Parts: sequence; C-alpha cells; structure tokens
Amino acid sequence: MIIKNFTANLSQFYFGLKVSLKQFYQDSNFYEKKISKTKNITFDYKPSPYLLSSIVKYQNKKYKIEDFAFETIWQNNLDYEEFKKLNNFFWFFSLDLKSSKKTTQTVVNNWINKNDRYNKKSWDFDITSKRIISWLSNHRLTYEDCEEEYKKKFNQSVQKQANHLLNEIKNLSEVENKIVGCASIILTGLAYKNDTKYLSSGLNLLKKIIKSSINNDGFPKSRNIKQLILYLKYFIIIREWFKESQNTIPEYIDETIYYLGQSYAFIWQNINQDILFNGNYISNNNEFDQYLKRLGYVFKNENKEFAGYAILKNKRIILTMDIGDSPSNNFSKSYQSGALSFEIISNGKKLITNSGYFTNKQNKLNKLNKLSKSTALQSTLSIEDHSSCDYKKLDKSNLIVDKGIRIIKKNVIFEDNYWKISGSHDGYLKKFKTIHEREIEFYPEQIKFIGYDNLLKKDKSNDIKFDIRFHLNPNTKVMKTQDNKSILIELEDEGWKFSCDNFDINIDNGLYLGNKNLYKENQNICISGICKDENQTIKWEINKI
Repeated sequence: MIIKNFTANLSQFYFGLKVSLKQFYQDSNFYEKKISKTKNITFDYKPSPYLLSSIVKYQNKKYKIEDFAFETIWQNNLDYEEFKKLNNFFWFFSLDLKSSKKTTQTVVNNWINKNDRYNKKSWDFDITSKRIISWLSNHRLTYEDCEEEYKKKFNQSVQKQANHLLNEIKNLSEVENKIVGCASIILTGLAYKNDTKYLSSGLNLLKKIIKSSINNDGFPKSRNIKQLILYLKYFIIIREWFKESQNTIPEYIDETIYYLGQSYAFIWQNINQDILFNGNYISNNNEFDQYLKRLGYVFKNENKEFAGYAILKNKRIILTMDIGDSPSNNFSKSYQSGALSFEIISNGKKLITNSGYFTNKQNKLNKLNKLSKSTALQSTLSIEDHSSCDYKKLDKSNLIVDKGIRIIKKNVIFEDNYWKISGSHDGYLKKFKTIHEREIEFYPEQIKFIGYDNLLKKDKSNDIKFDIRFHLNPNTKVMKTQDNKSILIELEDEGWKFSCDNFDINIDNGLYLGNKNLYKENQNICISGICKDENQTIKWEINKI
C-alpha cells in the first residue's frame, strides 16, 4: 500500500511538473513566434453553414448582432460555461443573416485584438477548434464585403489558431476533442488551399484517429455510444466539406462512415431508443436522422449482437444487454461498471433501465460522475458492495479503469417464440474468487422474462453477500405484495409483476441520471442474499399482468 501511494504521488508530481513546464513554454515568446508563422493566402472555399446543423443547436429565434452589448461582451466575470460558449462563436449560427456584417466583423476584430497572443483560457483546444469552424462557416457575416486590412488580419488569425491546434493535438488524451480539432484543421486546409500543410496534416491525423480509437466493428474502442455518434457526425461533415469544395473524398473516410453508420443503425436506428450503457444518456437522435436523410445517408445493420451489445426486439418489446469487455484504461473515462447490465423497453417505455451517466465533472458535481460509474446504478449484480471494475484517478476530474473485466462466454438466441441472452464475466474473480453468469430468457407469447444470475465460486470457504438491482424510471409506481415474494409495477398504462421466490426482495431509493447533467430520485428492486459454500443460482421473473 505504501509503495502504491508513493507511486501515485510521484505520478501526480510528475504530471503537475509537466503541466507547469508546458504552460511556461506556451506563454513564452518562442511559442508565440512558432504559431505566428502565417502566409498571405486567400480564403478560397466558403463552407455552407447548414452542413453543421448536426452539431449546432440552432435557436428558433434568430438574433441580430446589434442586440448584444459588445462593449462588455468580453468581460472576465463570466462563468466558465458562458465563457466557453461566447469564445467558441457557435452562437454566430443563430444570428440573423440580415445582421450587420460590419458589426459582426467588428466583434471578430475585437476578439483578435484582445486575444491575438495565446492564452490558456480563450485558446483552449476545444474552444479554438470550434471558433475556427464557426468563423469560416459563417463567412457571409464574418468575411464578406470586408476591408483588406481586416481580411488580412482574419486570415492570419485563423492560420495562427490552426497552428496552435497542430502543435497541441498530439498531446491530447480526449479523443472527442481530437476529432473536433482534426475537423477544424482539415477545414482550414480546404478553405486556404494554397497552404497544403493544414490539409495534409489534418488527413494524417484523421488516419491516426481511425486506427487508434475505432475498432474493427466500426465502434469506438471506448464502447461509448455518445462518442460513436459524435464521430459519425464529424466524419460526415468532413466528407461534405470535401464534396462541396470539389475535392476528391479519401476512400478511408467513406469506409469509416460506412462502419460507423452500421454501428449507429444497430445502437439507435433499429430501436429508436437511447439505451443507458457506458456514458450514454437520453438525447433523442431524431433530428440527426433527418439530417442524414437530407444528405442521402442510409445505414443498415441486422445483427442481434454487435460491439459487445445484444439487442433483441419485436413490435412491442426490446431486450438489450451489455455483454462486452471493459475498454482499455486509456479509453475508459466514460465507462460504467455495468457488465451484464440490461434494459427492457415495452411499447417505447423503459420497464427496466440503467441509471444513466452524469457528464458534469466540475467541483462537487464530480461526485455524481463518479457515482454513475458504480455497479449499484446499473441493473446488474454486485458483490460485497463492490463494482465489477476497479478505478484509478487519471487527474482531478477523471477516473479510468484500473482493473477491467473480460467476458468469458456469451450467447444470443432469437426465435419467434423464444429469446435468450447470456454471458459471464471475470470482474469478481480475483477479489472474490467468483464468476458472475447471467441468463435472461423471454417468452413473447406469454410476455414473460425469466432471469438466472449464477454465482460460480472457485473458493467455497468464504460466504459472500450479493445484491442484484433492477432500476426503474422515476415515474414508475411500485408496490410490494403481502407475501413479500412479489412486487407490482405500474408503468403508465401497463402492469407488470416482479417475483423471486427464494430470496428477499425490497424496494430501495436511488438516483436516475438519464437526462444530461440532471438527477432525480428513483426506485429500484433489489434482491439480496448470501452465497455460502455452494454455487448459487438466483432466479427471478418479470411477467406482464
């Protein structure tokens, strides 16, 4: 333990020293000269702003730029979220095109005057990436009919910011920021075609992102559904920029979109539901589906098991389970300890759910982010109040997997009158010498689920306590029957019965994090017991009544 703590402290010291040295370098005149090497080149390709509609939240009300008090707009007393939104300039997409070009260009000019030299806050990598994309995409307001002096200043600032992105991107650990930054660099290369370094560097970076962070199934190695959709959005945007600028689209971009699209079809389009696994929360991708339709993208995937997820469905019922390995630690920032967790959706309503993911990692709210990684918030089994994975600190805000899980075996059966998903994992093997094996059967004609959670002990000398949780949506009503063997569930206009004959079942309070950065109290059904010197099978049923 002493050696482990010493190693952790040494690692934190080294990390802090590295950050301090990097900041000293970026604040230096040497770095300023390095990123200020720009050329007198012209802004040739003018991208259409509608291509960004998959990632930009447009306001129904269009604003005039004159509505803003620009003499105070760059004040320093903004909170970070407001500061970020202001400085990434994505709010330009909500401006009325009848707004004054002169005033808009004055705003850009004021920003350049105040922030021409690198500073850590306003030149944050993600903020800078989005700012370049917004400035170039909103060219009708930011660039048209401008004076030559402003034009030169604008072009040099875009190049300088892109130079900073090129310098920084190799050091990033956040893959989401990498894809946004890469898109920004590529757009700079397409817009300023006389300087080939941006396009060639951006495409090389894109190849590295594909190779390093997307698996052979076309799913992010993080197994994160949000990240999958973000990747698909940006790859399509990049492809459309190439198409619109009349440049040849690289084949590997088309190929990557095809595989990402297959994953998207499997995880969303086939079921039209947000399943709450591994960093996902309720988002509703219907608008993105309309975007894909407008641009002519069609994806299909008829698999029942894909990228570690099993999804079985008919017209009324969806059964889905996580039967995949945990990602490697460098891709595990949003992973949740939900091995063999499952969800049941009946007529579009969640009957059994996982609790979702809390993305906000700021200050006190970081506790909710950490909690959302816990096995206790997933509809699966825990032993001795431990999660199936062990985590370690990456930095102040992020936990990553230290010791992950591997799926030992899995099986999926889908027939007209019988479904089954089964799997087992080794997450409790080292600590408790126990394998957790889960099997869920569904009988469509009877609308009945039968579950078996098996604890296979390799060491029978110690008793172990287990809990199996079945999380419910906050608006679900539950009531325990008098014999204490069953729980009645009211799901809007549907009635269900949960039963387990041989073990205690209770109704517990919990947290539901299914909506982004919000939390509500919910209830969950919990089966508790002690596994003694024999392998234990816990059988439970869920029937429609």
